[in-house]
Amino acid sequence: MTLINNCFMINNEPGRRLYSEVAKALPVIDYHCHLEAKAIWENKTFKDITQLWLEGDHYKWRAMRANGIPERKITGNAPAEEKFEAWAQTVEASFGNPLYHWTHLELKNYFHIDETLSSKNWRSIMERCNEQLRRDDFLPQALIQRSNVETLCTTDGPLDDLEYHQLLAKKADFSTRVLPTFRPDELFETNPDRFLTFISRLSQKTGIAITSHRELLAALEARVDFFHGIGCRISDHGPLELRFHKLDEAGQTALFQRRLTGEALNDDELRAWDSAIFVALAKMYKQRGWAMQIHFGAIRNNNALMFAQVGINSGFDSIGDQTHLAASLNALLSAMAGNGGLPKTILYNLNASYNDVIASAIANFQSGEDGVKSPLQFGSGWWFNDTRRGMVNQLNTLADQGLLANFIGMLTDSRSFVSYTRHDYFRRILCDLIGGWVERGEVPEDNGILESMIRGICVENARRYFRF
Repeated sequence: MTLINNCFMINNEPGRRLYSEVAKALPVIDYHCHLEAKAIWENKTFKDITQLWLEGDHYKWRAMRANGIPERKITGNAPAEEKFEAWAQTVEASFGNPLYHWTHLELKNYFHIDETLSSKNWRSIMERCNEQLRRDDFLPQALIQRSNVETLCTTDGPLDDLEYHQLLAKKADFSTRVLPTFRPDELFETNPDRFLTFISRLSQKTGIAITSHRELLAALEARVDFFHGIGCRISDHGPLELRFHKLDEAGQTALFQRRLTGEALNDDELRAWDSAIFVALAKMYKQRGWAMQIHFGAIRNNNALMFAQVGINSGFDSIGDQTHLAASLNALLSAMAGNGGLPKTILYNLNASYNDVIASAIANFQSGEDGVKSPLQFGSGWWFNDTRRGMVNQLNTLADQGLLANFIGMLTDSRSFVSYTRHDYFRRILCDLIGGWVERGEVPEDNGILESMIRGICVENARRYFRF
């Protein structure tokens, strides 16, 4: 039997039925990814499988370094064949790592190759993949549509023109909606020079002379409205820590005036600034029916030598920790709610030891007032938790502390056009988990309820939640 089949990852009959009859063929809503709208619009042919698979994939790069591969064959200028051979050698050593499964799901689902990649057959597999990549159904737009993607949301800076999103929306022969996500990292910039550069560019973009805190908020609101007009319904934030420090309007005004002079703030002042900006943005999102994503807990660019050599997003990031997370998170959400601006919110934590902390805090702020089930969501296993163990932990914690049936499901968080197999991976894990409950007699084998639950988590809850 081949590795990838309808039984793969699913160890019980109820789960296999739910997967093959319900989950497998459902469309995908990829509400958080790092594909670029420009690359989708330009729709260029991939040179080879090395470009498609290895360029920009820091998950694979970390594994290759651990396998003793020199950087020249990872991010360097080695020929494509050498890089692919190095990856094949690494695959052999990756049993237990989700990369092993993702690799073979992609070979099966996109290239119809059932063999497992190894140092013995790498050349044959590379040649067969490269041959197929010349076909039109391996262009970016075709790969997205072959993956049954209904909607995908890119990640975009607040000053982006969103030109390519608008072009894609008018493209009659491309049915997938490509929508922007508002990601205002620059507002939380600690470097005074970079912060002032952003304020200057924001002023130019909006035509608002930003000389006060009130004018800053007006300029930000103008950009939020611009994104909204292009179809954006989600924001995203990536703080290292979730911290809260209350600051009244006069204090916010004074802090901003100091930032305008180029003054560096101390840690307590930065905490107060971040809190005030978060609360103000949340109200804007709430007023427009947006969802706010918060990905927190990543310590980035830890290897200073390699950061200088190869730059950001290259595989030198780690799981972070923080003190007093529960108090800070509850205070932040409470401040947003008290300001009339707690929007639909999705929290992703990188440190799995905080799963119950996050899920229990979320439960404090659930409300049915806006007609949305579970408006606060405990987001899917993210990054270092994007594994079978991590996903099962997240699903179990969500079921323990909330309502799994209302979960909005999986996303790719990827820069790859063939990473949609992660949705398939998640669906197999989900069906195995719920099927196991059935098999052990922990829940009834009520097919109507079970099938509705699977459809909801895989796609329908996200449709209702985001209202694209």
